[in-house]
Amino acid sequence: MRHKRRDQGLIKPAERKIFEYEVESLDMEGRGIARHEEKVAFISGALPYETVRAEITRSKPNYDVAQVTEVLKPSAARVQPKCVYFGVCGGCAMQHVHPRAQVAIKQRVLEDNLERIGKVKPEIILRPIMGPTWHYRYRARLTARYVAKKESVLVGFFEKQPRYVTDMTSCQILPEHVSDLLPILREVIGKLSIRERMPQIEVAVGQENTVLVFRNLEKLTEQDEDILRQFADAHSVDVWLQPKGPDTVYPFYPQREALYYDLPEFGVRMPYRPTDFTQVNFHINRVLVGRAVRLLDVQPNERVADFFCGLGNFTLPLATQAAHVVGVEGATQLNERALQNAQVNGLAHKTEFHCRNLFEVTADDLRGLGRLDKYLVDPPREGAEALCLALADLALEERPQRIVYVSCNPGSLARDAGILVNQVGYRLKSAGVVNMFPHTAHVESIAVFER
Repeated sequence: MRHKRRDQGLIKPAERKIFEYEVESLDMEGRGIARHEEKVAFISGALPYETVRAEITRSKPNYDVAQVTEVLKPSAARVQPKCVYFGVCGGCAMQHVHPRAQVAIKQRVLEDNLERIGKVKPEIILRPIMGPTWHYRYRARLTARYVAKKESVLVGFFEKQPRYVTDMTSCQILPEHVSDLLPILREVIGKLSIRERMPQIEVAVGQENTVLVFRNLEKLTEQDEDILRQFADAHSVDVWLQPKGPDTVYPFYPQREALYYDLPEFGVRMPYRPTDFTQVNFHINRVLVGRAVRLLDVQPNERVADFFCGLGNFTLPLATQAAHVVGVEGATQLNERALQNAQVNGLAHKTEFHCRNLFEVTADDLRGLGRLDKYLVDPPREGAEALCLALADLALEERPQRIVYVSCNPGSLARDAGILVNQVGYRLKSAGVVNMFPHTAHVESIAVFER
């Protein structure tokens, strides 16, 4: 059934039609938006203000999905993709766009979402946060697949359509030393007795070492273990194994726990495990944390909350500035890890951590945390709707003076901004994009609310 739903509306190659389009804008997936005879088309590979020919690959009653076949009038923002797999690999959607133009497009997406969904407009547009555009991705999940017909293993990201594994031997967004490992990983997995039962490799690059987590669905033989040890020694990587769920991850060889990143502006070191959620781009994360702390304008006498605190990426820097920081997270394990990180950094006396389901949080839950002067909110893609609605049920004097909201989804940010401004009475003081994922359509952003 899943297969049928995925193929619904798919047009056979022999029946596909090609039309000429004037592209108006981009959607959230980096596709050009255009119209033909009043029907909307989402066109992969097309940019705003271009004239293109495109082949319709999928047709629904209200829209078409198409692929560029020819660019008749190119945009000034169009550039030659750096990666030879661009267009096939699903890891990047915007390599054909100049990096600065990518940021401008994401800024427009953010502003459009705020206005259209939230009915709000920021008073100030923040300068975009930008950094390295190549070899930046320090966290990634690679798929491994043994192809019996070819008697070979593919290691890489999924293709765009359908979801096959891209036959790739390099990657321009992974760190160079990880990219160089792709063809070697194909050979290593191909030698294993369980090559058909090792579907995934998690990549985690710390400041001193690189961890590869192999998802082994069957127990390794002694020979398999020797192969992985030799690979680790030859390429200076740490091999971890994951026989079942994420909680079963453990260091195999060499058996050391150390992965960390530094936030030097605050004198904070963040230890983490390879399957923990951390930002994929260390360079951008440092700038983002610094900006968030400055925008919150924490004073030495203030008590501050960090909602969706995770491992304490924002909690601990805030604790260097505030009198006290309350970290709130939904998973007990993450709370324990955040407390450990606070202890490692000598900040345990200025922090406390609570486990709450923030998707069902109420005004009473917020009151139970005590008086809080300011909030930092860093939710997942679902956003923080319940938290924003709970604020509406607090008395004016119970609400924080300022909220800094770090978002990975402009749609949920816009919805929550609408609640904070139109229902709770905050001003949207400022907002701007964070280019955490260059060459992809992901839009990260930061916004400041003030009453």
